[in-house]
Amino acid sequence: MNINKIVFFAILLISFRVSGQEMVVAKFSVDAGIYKRSGTPVSVSLEGIDFNTDKGTLRMFELKGKTRTEVACQLEAGNSPRLWWIPEGETAANTTRKFVLIKDSTFTAKDAITTELNLKALVISQNKQKVMQYNIAEVFPPDTVNSIFRRSAFIHPLWSPSGNVMTRINAPDHWHHLGIWNPWTKTHFEGHSTDFWNLAEGQGTVKFGGFNSLISGPVFGGFKARQEHVDFQCKGGDKVAMNEVWDVRIWNIGTYGGVKVWLWDLTSTLNCASASPITLEAYRYGGGIGYRATDEWNVNNSWVLTSEGKARKDADGSRARWCDVGGQFAGGGTSGILFMSHPSNREFPEPMRVWPENSNVHGDLFFEFCPIRDKSWELKPGNDYVLKYRMLVYDGKIDSQIAERIWNDFSTPSVVSLEK
Repeated sequence: MNINKIVFFAILLISFRVSGQEMVVAKFSVDAGIYKRSGTPVSVSLEGIDFNTDKGTLRMFELKGKTRTEVACQLEAGNSPRLWWIPEGETAANTTRKFVLIKDSTFTAKDAITTELNLKALVISQNKQKVMQYNIAEVFPPDTVNSIFRRSAFIHPLWSPSGNVMTRINAPDHWHHLGIWNPWTKTHFEGHSTDFWNLAEGQGTVKFGGFNSLISGPVFGGFKARQEHVDFQCKGGDKVAMNEVWDVRIWNIGTYGGVKVWLWDLTSTLNCASASPITLEAYRYGGGIGYRATDEWNVNNSWVLTSEGKARKDADGSRARWCDVGGQFAGGGTSGILFMSHPSNREFPEPMRVWPENSNVHGDLFFEFCPIRDKSWELKPGNDYVLKYRMLVYDGKIDSQIAERIWNDFSTPSVVSLEK
């Protein structure tokens, strides 16, 4: 072998070996764009990159001059593999940060977001603290109430970081309200109307149909669940009219502005379950995500604020990019949820259903993004229809500037580039 080849292979060895146990896979730059970032999940496609984890665990390091700081990363496998991580601290607008991805044959990553499945529910925790419960078994109302109100496939409880329960099910004024769920109300299928939400009508329901995946990891964890919209009125018996897949993902962002928070996404994918189309008819109720708040909140101790500056008294029927809802608990603390709608969603900025202050005796709180409020939506066989939402669950209060920053992260994420 001549001297030139020896030098060439020496350079390759230096370039790809960080140590005796590590090999460089790729280097990336993260451009914040025009927004200041904090606790923002970012990702990059690994198409064309040798990321085979049989050869070692993937590790991410941020490069600052001659120093490097490890940042947790996680592979999302599949037909279009992606790598996810969350740059630590704040990133100023119009700045770029550098990262290097390596393989380490001696390293094992620790899961921060974990899933625990039992016969009734899936419980998701962040660093061993419960975040939410997704119910897979049918949950029945009290014994004195008609069992027609039983249902599965919904989130309850949803906890705040301090442990406050944010959701409510089977409220006496609406037995069919179930924490966080997918309330499609007026629909038309195979020549008749079917209500999948107001269960008392006995026209239909939604059932848990199984998991496509359960995910635990250092950056995110969650599940993909199949949900079946079952029509009870079809010829020949019950029939699944519409399939839905809930992709729920909890991000390990830890804190935001020094305050512990939960950040999680819900992506709903709808499609026809048969050769028959289904129409989701225009109505003030019906949407991709509905929320019945804790019974501790009422007209005197809760709030609503939308991206357009509307409050509970005038938010109903209006459109918004985000809506912040929250209230006070008996112990004296406050908690809230910032609901965010993605720009790709139907009818964005989405119409909302927000119960006015005189909704019932106590002024209880209900919120819903309602993409069919003003216009019917026909789902045709063979197509997928996607709705994307992000939620920030927090204790205390946030202002509109913080809400806008977090929505910007969701709607216009940082740009990640592969460095040649």
